[in-house]
Amino acid sequence: MAIYSHSRLSTFEQCPLKFKYRYIDKIIPETGISIESHLGKIVHEVLEWLHRQVKEKNIPQIDEIISNYSKKWEEKYSDDIVYVKQELSQKEYFNKGIQFLVDYYNSYHPFKENTLDVEKKIILSLGEHNLIGFIDRLVYDSKKDRYEVHDYKTANNLPTQEKIDTDRQLALYSLAIKELFGKEKDVLLVWHYLAHNKKICSKRTNQQLKELKKEIIALIEKIESTTEFPSNKSVLCNWCEYKSLCQEFNCKPTKLKQEKLDIW
Repeated sequence: MAIYSHSRLSTFEQCPLKFKYRYIDKIIPETGISIESHLGKIVHEVLEWLHRQVKEKNIPQIDEIISNYSKKWEEKYSDDIVYVKQELSQKEYFNKGIQFLVDYYNSYHPFKENTLDVEKKIILSLGEHNLIGFIDRLVYDSKKDRYEVHDYKTANNLPTQEKIDTDRQLALYSLAIKELFGKEKDVLLVWHYLAHNKKICSKRTNQQLKELKKEIIALIEKIESTTEFPSNKSVLCNWCEYKSLCQEFNCKPTKLKQEKLDIW
């Protein structure tokens, strides 16, 4: 039984060749992660730490938040991090993260939402396969008797409500929550677009989720039966860790180190 994730499915749709390099060949990229990925990872870790502290009835001060962020940034920063946007410096990216956290802190302090868990692992049964995921934060609103799936985004783009209403990742997570707590339970999907200090919400009906499940099973069956993995050149190639292997960029295939990796 193969284990899938939203990221794994999206990679196949984005570029089958990248999917092959990452999930089948399990090639370790020569280049490091992008600075955007580094920023997103550190901000997520600090927000996870913040809400774990809140669950323990210990609300950190803003200077503690910034200190934690600074420490994690320095510990995990490396010289091989890739800067696609050369006009922005490390300091500017670093300061972006501080602004994200300050805005979030000021918007939601003293954090009275009933957070049940952070980085909650979910496993969703999809026919013969399972989908694994991690919810940034799971909340239960007792007054409205509903669960809330919260997700943090650090990208600059702000999607339309129409795009949010068709987003697949959190919808899949809501399926898992309904399997855990009851199909008729109300689940609110919440995206925090930190670069804009804006919260966008959406819901799915049980019928929409039923159709989504069918679509994902069909996509997995397509992946399982695929034997050819063509490249798909797009603007996303600028951030691809396998760009140096891709013939779209006149690169000759190179034999890189391979090993078994737990990549979802």
